[in-house]
This record gives sequence, structure tokens and C-alpha cells, in this order.
Amino acid sequence: MAEGTSALPVFNVELSFGPMLIGVFFNMILYGILIVQTYTYYQTYRNDTLWIRLFVGYLFVLETANTAFDMAMMWQPLIQGFGTQEAVKKFPTLFSTEPIVMVLISTPIQCFFAWRIQRITQSSWIPVFIVILSAASMAGGIWTGVKLFIIKLFARKPELHESALLWFLTSCVADVMITATLVRSLSQRKTGFVVTDSVIDKIIRLTVQTGMITAICAIGDVVFFMTLPRTALNFLWDLTLSKLYANCLFSTLNARASLNSMSGNVSSGQNQRNIQLEVGSNIRRQTDRYTVDSSRNSPGV
Repeated sequence: MAEGTSALPVFNVELSFGPMLIGVFFNMILYGILIVQTYTYYQTYRNDTLWIRLFVGYLFVLETANTAFDMAMMWQPLIQGFGTQEAVKKFPTLFSTEPIVMVLISTPIQCFFAWRIQRITQSSWIPVFIVILSAASMAGGIWTGVKLFIIKLFARKPELHESALLWFLTSCVADVMITATLVRSLSQRKTGFVVTDSVIDKIIRLTVQTGMITAICAIGDVVFFMTLPRTALNFLWDLTLSKLYANCLFSTLNARASLNSMSGNVSSGQNQRNIQLEVGSNIRRQTDRYTVDSSRNSPGV
């Protein structure tokens, strides 16, 4: 107890609850965006494969729970326990749910992208490695949540290093691998036809933008966590990460409508599942037909 008390002055209110509060603010802003993304998805892609629609619903429910937990988490020290030593010394009770809920969101999303890579490349070794990294990340996140529940004190935050590093580093490597593999695979699918290649270029840009956002955020979390272990500055990144994962996935799912419009072959039905991209050649007698199935090609194609 004496050791924990001596460390308390380092964990002042500004450096502990300030970053957490700002992180929750950004989390709620991203949740508002997620609501719009979810509504757009269910209105636009009513004929998507059932499991994908259920997957989107699963993510939205977990993100809603995460937002509620975060608000309750900040209520405890800043309102309910305001001005007490208990509020300053200890992590909020519900803070231990943060890493657990986050990996329940991020790991399935990474596995979803691994499945997409397998469908595109027809190879399993990279997707399997991504799944292994995602599973390790989930183990690290659950381990971190359990340790948070056990240690309770802000002063013991450095004890989270091992589990948090396992969580964030494996997740970051998985994100980078997903982005790099999708970009490489899509680049190899260019045909030389302007219409098709312009669609592929847009998919590549979207893949880089969405994939690197989560990787950069995870790197920022690790850097702040390791270099400033006795502050809560890493929570600026940490508390927004799950919403970034879900928003990035939903944005790629919802981008299919604009990609289909670029192809110039969008049918009158907005909910058509199979969009065919026909590319003609004056030299060839036969038209090359590229069929993009919305249940197979989201969010990579």
C-alpha cells in the first residue's frame, strides 16, 4: 500500500481521467457515425448473405454495449466518486470490460478480412497466419481485462505491459498484413481496361485508408503505453479503437454501391446481389465478364 500511495502523485487527475474522458468523447462521436453506417447498410444491402447481415448486427450490438460501458465507466470516478481518494487511486470498475469487448469486435473483423483474402488469393497460408495473430490478440485483450480487474490501482498500470503488448502488437501486425495482402492481390487483378482498373484503384485506396487507420491507432497506443507508462495518455487511442475497426469495416461494405456505379452497370434494383462488370475489347470477339458478388466481395472487392 505504501508503494501504491507513493506512486499516486504521478497519476494526477489531468493525466489519468483527462485522456480517458477525451477518448470516450471520440468514442461517442464515432458511435454516431456507426449508427449512420449501420442504417445505410441495412437499407442498401437487404439481400446480402444472412451471416454477413447477422455479423453486422453482432458488431453494432457490441459497439452499443461498449459505448454504454464507457459512459458508465466515466460516471463512476467523475460523478459518483467525485472528490474521493478511491476515485483517484483506482481504475473505474467497468474499465476491465474495455479490452475484452474490444477484442470481441476486432478479432472477428480481422478474421472476416482473412476470409476475404482467402477468397481472393485462393491461398490459405496468409489467412491462417492472420487468424493466429488475431487469436493471440484476443488472448492478450482478455488477459489485459482480467489483470485490470485484479490490480485495480492506477499505480500498478505498468503491470499490464506484457498482456497489453501481446494484444496490440499482434493486432497491429495482423492489420498491416491484411492491408498489404489485399493491396498486392488487387493490384495483380488489373486488366488494362479503364473502367475495371479505375474500380480496382478505388478499392485499393479504400483498403489502404481503412486498414492503416487501425494499425496506426494501435501503434500509437503501444508507443504511448511504453514511453509514458504512468500516465493514461494511451487511452486517447485505446478507447476509440473498437469504433475504428467497426467503422472501417462498415465503410468498405457500404462502398460497394459507389463502386458499382463507377462500373456503369448498376441495375435498377438497389439491392441486387450480383453486379456484373462487362469490359469490351475491339480486338476480342468475346466480352470478358467480371462478376462481383456482394456476399463474397465485401469489403475487399
